[in-house]
Amino acid sequence: MQFTKRLREPIKNGEITTSIRIWQRPRVKVGHRYNLDEGHIVVDRLNLIGFEDITPRLARESGFSGVADLLKVARHGAGRNVYLVTFHYEGPSEGA
Repeated sequence: MQFTKRLREPIKNGEITTSIRIWQRPRVKVGHRYNLDEGHIVVDRLNLIGFEDITPRLARESGFSGVADLLKVARHGAGRNVYLVTFHYEGPSEGA
């Protein structure tokens, strides 16, 4: 799971723990770890939601200024399914 550079520090600080992704099918699995800089994120939950569930508040919690800002980067390829990914960051010494 990739994140834009501007989101990485807030993720590592625990300020961002959700991400909206628009995929054809899930590209992450609950419990799996994905590299992020020197540590990794662990996916805690993965929920299929609708476009109408993407609120301004959820966009802000995901590190974006609003829904339009989020949608500019959330879509990956020809995907039409909206996923809410909840995760936490573990630094290099955690969980090792």
